[in-house]
Amino acid sequence: MSARNSQANKAAARERLRQERERQAKKEKTRRQFVVIGSTILVLAIAGGVGYAIMQSNKPTHWESVTDAKNITAPKNTSGENGTTVVLGKASAKKTLELYEDSRCPVCASFEQAVGPTVKKDIDAGKYKIKYIGATFIDGNKSINGEGSKNALSALGAALNVSPEAFAEYKTALYSKAFHPEETDDKFSKDSYLLKIAETVPALKGNSEFKKNVEDGTFDAWAMKMSDTFNKSGVGGTPTLKMNGKKVTAEGSDSPPMTVEQYNAAIAKALQG
Repeated sequence: MSARNSQANKAAARERLRQERERQAKKEKTRRQFVVIGSTILVLAIAGGVGYAIMQSNKPTHWESVTDAKNITAPKNTSGENGTTVVLGKASAKKTLELYEDSRCPVCASFEQAVGPTVKKDIDAGKYKIKYIGATFIDGNKSINGEGSKNALSALGAALNVSPEAFAEYKTALYSKAFHPEETDDKFSKDSYLLKIAETVPALKGNSEFKKNVEDGTFDAWAMKMSDTFNKSGVGGTPTLKMNGKKVTAEGSDSPPMTVEQYNAAIAKALQG
């Protein structure tokens, strides 16, 4: 092999080596670019996911959103601002008993089961009217939480939209031994359970309008306005009874009358005041 051929071969080899190095360098550059792009996309995706999670966590719940609603659909058979005045009984009755209750309240259930029939008898007889004020504070109890008080109050609105009688009967059914859950059991948050209870009330059984109003939450915003009425009342717990601005209590205590005997005595005294 001539010296010239040998030099040419070496030059060719060096050129091939240079080209190979360039190809490797380009591949490495491209790989690094993809890594950077991929990392950027990953970071953006994570940031976007975190941002979305934060946005969702800050998004108001359904009940929070209806609390601030401007247009309130109130049930029929109501009066006052936002329809939060609910009065049951004969218009001719001169006295009005204010009744403050939370649907999830176990003491309210005990009161209704023991004294409810007597209250109904007095109302039917025209002794006094009942002004009902619904509360939802149990839902906000940190050790319990839930939505049952609000949902049941909205369903009571749907019953009131049918008639005052349907409202009263449905309230009785909600508080009954058969259907009232433990305070920690948020059964009333389920529309299906509220509708099951309604099937025991003749005026609500198979009532498609009532069912639709419960499922659509037609009176959710109204329920929150009613709850706000309770919050502004200064009443600290349920059940609370008032007549002429004064609490109606069991004799010698600050507690509500929980037996028929206690109730009759307390009401007789209140009616004289």
